[in-house]
Amino acid sequence: MEVQIQTQIQTQAPGRTQSDETIIYRSKLPDIDIPNHLPLHSYCFQNISRIADRPCLINGSNGHILTYGEVERTARSIGAGLNKLGVGQRDVIMLLLPNTPEFVLAFLGASYRGAVSTAANPFFTAAEIQKQVKASGAKLIITQACHVDKLKDIPEVKIMCIDSPPDGCLHFSELTDQSVQEEELEFVDSVEILPDDVVSLPYSSGTTGLPKGVMLTHKGLVTSVAQQVDGENPNLYFHSEDVILCMLPLFHIYTLNSIMLCSLRAGAAILIMQKFEINSLLRLTERYKVTVAPVVPPIVLAMAKSPEIEKYNLSSIRILKSGAAPLGKELEDVVRAKFPNATLGQGYGMTEAGPVLAMCLSFAKKPFEIKAGACGTVVRNAEMKIIDPESGASLPRNKPGEICIRGDQIMKGYLNDPEATNRTIDKDGWLHTGDVGYIDDDEELFIVDRLKELIKYKGFQVAPAELEALLLYHSSISDAAVVPMKDDGAGEVPVAFVVKSNGSQISEDEIKQFVSKQVVFYKRISRVFFVDAIPKAPSGKILRKDLRAKLAAGYPN
Repeated sequence: MEVQIQTQIQTQAPGRTQSDETIIYRSKLPDIDIPNHLPLHSYCFQNISRIADRPCLINGSNGHILTYGEVERTARSIGAGLNKLGVGQRDVIMLLLPNTPEFVLAFLGASYRGAVSTAANPFFTAAEIQKQVKASGAKLIITQACHVDKLKDIPEVKIMCIDSPPDGCLHFSELTDQSVQEEELEFVDSVEILPDDVVSLPYSSGTTGLPKGVMLTHKGLVTSVAQQVDGENPNLYFHSEDVILCMLPLFHIYTLNSIMLCSLRAGAAILIMQKFEINSLLRLTERYKVTVAPVVPPIVLAMAKSPEIEKYNLSSIRILKSGAAPLGKELEDVVRAKFPNATLGQGYGMTEAGPVLAMCLSFAKKPFEIKAGACGTVVRNAEMKIIDPESGASLPRNKPGEICIRGDQIMKGYLNDPEATNRTIDKDGWLHTGDVGYIDDDEELFIVDRLKELIKYKGFQVAPAELEALLLYHSSISDAAVVPMKDDGAGEVPVAFVVKSNGSQISEDEIKQFVSKQVVFYKRISRVFFVDAIPKAPSGKILRKDLRAKLAAGYPN
């Protein structure tokens, strides 16, 4: 197998504040030629002549199937329809939708038009939606009738529904009109789209500070998708016989990129599920013989612990791909026992990074051996370094530090926020993730935690993710989150918010003893608070700031 030299030492220009040498890590896979001069839609449909009659979108709600030819034709029509509606090049449309075929079609149609899509969680409050509409400058919102009430105070924005529209709203069929004139389609095909034009505007999850619009370009997303699924030995091997589960929300960049766009590029069928419900998931997986199941840790946990799982034949699954939060070795072991035929592995992403930084090499066409708990290896055609957060000096293998990435896939910047952009991307083009990790002797990346989430006990650093992995391994605990609580003697102590498993009578003392037996003194849990649910972003990441705010407000008193 062709393997590149993975680690390079580069001499920096004189006058840098960090050390003279930067240790750079690269993929074990060789770099490839990426056609990132193409608009995103052209890249996704580059092989359309070979796959036009193959299934593209399978609607899990009703079984309706659209072929690749139908999806491409409809997306071009939507591009023409947006133009007729007055949506211009570089204008923004908002997709306020659950997982539906219309989400995929509207996103691709906006790409054809040269417009920008910003997606939002349909369960946002009216105020949250209004903030994103205002910040992004969206001119059109595509949604469902049940969400229209939340939009009534948003001025001068057209509202379109994919179902029966209330008075004053447009219907999605106005965009998908198949009687579009040939010259209108020719106009769409002739739109000049530059590689650096923005195509997607996700809002970063807000787990550190306020949400900001992340500008992802055609070039950036093409590069990111190619880093995953292109090449003779793709890092993530999808093919046209695959049926890929799309149950995680499309308004999240992980799903949009690593499921939707990667599947389109590979010519695979995408099984769209509107929401996670364990029995529906198991039934549809069996019915459509799902081969690739991208999930997040809470779903992995639900699948592994569900008694229903034994009733279904899930042997078609060849890849179980986890992202958005660390999975943990213990949970990996449980899942491997339940899905012996599946390759289980993780990727590591961050919206601003386009979003994929690292991908498990056991997903490759010619797979590599990997270690449990690793988050993959840096993607090809990119560079990674690990730096000391204090000095900025690059660190050798097995030394934890801040993860930095550089490559064509990273964001152009934050919308209308040059200061935040400059804090995140330095003058040499390195994106600073705020995540702490290390690269081991086999090029594998291990995430320790986020810089801002580390608990400082008398100067010792405590990583919440490590304690959460221990807690989740206990059979009486269904979910857990660990955050710092202020303490006069230690500065901060780790405390746990815990959701008990059904029928469990576990006590605070039992949990504290369970953890104490397995960790050094300064990592011991100081308090345990029992709650009904752990607050999480749609991606599955724990909203630690909500828990810290609870403590600051005097919880549980």
